[in-house]
Amino acid sequence: MPFFGFGPLLLVLIAAGVVYYFFGYHPSRDRSREAASLEILDRRYASGEITKEQYEEMKGDLKKH
Repeated sequence: MPFFGFGPLLLVLIAAGVVYYFFGYHPSRDRSREAASLEILDRRYASGEITKEQYEEMKGDLKKH
């Protein structure tokens, strides 16, 4: 049994990987939120709910984050 001590370590690493996958940082999730935010902003501007100045300011704020 040359790998006897590595079994539990391997299980811990796999469990950590699963936790990170579900709760960790995902850049694609942030990009989709930004795209959704810009889409909402575009709709608000198109419907006349906000002015051009407000639109430009809010769009700049979203791009900074």
